[in-house]
Amino acid sequence: MLEKEMESYQEKAKVLIEALPYIQKFNRRIIVVKYGGSAMVDEELKRNVIKDVTLLKLVGFKPIIVHGGGKEISKWVKMSGKEPEFINGLRVTDEDTMEIAEMVLGKVGKQLVSLVEELGVKAISISGKDGKLLTCEKKYSDGKDIGYVGEVTNVDAKILYDLIEKDYLPIVSPIGMDDSYHAYNINADDAACAIARAVNAEKLAFLTDIEGVYKDPKDTSTLISELTIDEANALMSSGNIGGGMLPKLANCIDAIENGVSRVHILDGRILHCLLLEIFTNKGIGTAIINNKAERFYTEK
Repeated sequence: MLEKEMESYQEKAKVLIEALPYIQKFNRRIIVVKYGGSAMVDEELKRNVIKDVTLLKLVGFKPIIVHGGGKEISKWVKMSGKEPEFINGLRVTDEDTMEIAEMVLGKVGKQLVSLVEELGVKAISISGKDGKLLTCEKKYSDGKDIGYVGEVTNVDAKILYDLIEKDYLPIVSPIGMDDSYHAYNINADDAACAIARAVNAEKLAFLTDIEGVYKDPKDTSTLISELTIDEANALMSSGNIGGGMLPKLANCIDAIENGVSRVHILDGRILHCLLLEIFTNKGIGTAIINNKAERFYTEK
């Protein structure tokens, strides 16, 4: 065997050995993956994300996917003759938009099921309406009525536990119902956090269109590998964090304070970002952890 070939094989072996302690630590634990952004639009990225999640299941994790579909919903809203409207990052959802959202999210869920099933793993797409998985109430944005947008009030975790127990990979569409059985569109980040809390997830991973959290957003070399709750709160108060990262960090902190062990913010545009973050010493995104949690990543 050529020396270069041997070196290549040895490097692959080192990767597997590096992953071993993480596989041991998180075996049989639940991980919730919030799937959205560009990784849902680019077909190659989409397939690789599904490969990552499927691999996590096959090595012993218990993954749950919560997916968005914002760009596709906006496309169909425009095709209906309307202009998508957002207030503080939340989609204003009238009856017509609600119907479009439910249609698009249902279609996305079934597409993801097909990709998972192609890899030999059983998957099932479920709306938050099914079995009243997600119960919600009307959500307001700074006191403004934004239509059929829901705030999760309850998650029936037993439904998800039952699916996992029967060896299915649950794929959840963020649509919920209130106590009067009216349907509501739920922000996918909010739905993922609520589900992660309800099932006592070991990990919650957000696939986004950014690399993670920076000390200085203008300097990409300041990416933070791990961030405690106190450090995250300080960063939010510093004024260095803005835009969509503020509500995302708030969701991360809420999840940690409600029992989720670790929350990851990852760039879904990077191939195999989930595997790189979870199974390597350095990671590639930002992990938000409890103040007293063990730090996994070693800075170079």
